[in-house]
Amino acid sequence: MAGADEAGRGCLAGPLVAAAVLLDLERVGPQEVRALGLLNDSKQHSEEAREALYPVVLRLAARSAVVSRCVPALDERGLHRTNLQALRDALMRVARPGTVCLVDGFRVAEMPYEQRAIVEGDATSAAIAAASILAKVSRDRFMQRADVRHPGWAFAGHKGYSSPEHRAAIQRQGVSPLHRLSFQSTAYQQLSLG
Repeated sequence: MAGADEAGRGCLAGPLVAAAVLLDLERVGPQEVRALGLLNDSKQHSEEAREALYPVVLRLAARSAVVSRCVPALDERGLHRTNLQALRDALMRVARPGTVCLVDGFRVAEMPYEQRAIVEGDATSAAIAAASILAKVSRDRFMQRADVRHPGWAFAGHKGYSSPEHRAAIQRQGVSPLHRLSFQSTAYQQLSLG
């Protein structure tokens, strides 16, 4: 069973990060079942809990992959198309013959493996929840490093999402190289970015 999810889809700034995790259900014993029981949609966990779960996911995964799509790619190709391709790319890196690929909410392009789109899959599938943790932690770590490279936007705090602090920083400083200029957001429409 392989699961895939992404982080950063609704952000004003920063990359889109997709992850996939292959769980070998034949290798999962009682201890692993308890660890997998802690998984849930990454947004339901605190940052500290996600960081604690990250090495657990890596330990339990038969295979894992994290892929990132940069802002220029998102602006050029569009968010939805880029997201589906990133999810597919992550799954293709972990799937093996006989794998069932589960994706949170979306079907991806043709794959040589059986796939299923699971609505709210990060709350119902351990494989998708595990991928959710890898994607979110990887993206958050990137945004913490971006905070140092691009001071003034407070990326470490809001991680690129449209918070009041983030919108105020854009109004004060304009956009950074990490801002998605094609993103259709009321936050951008209310700001003078011209």
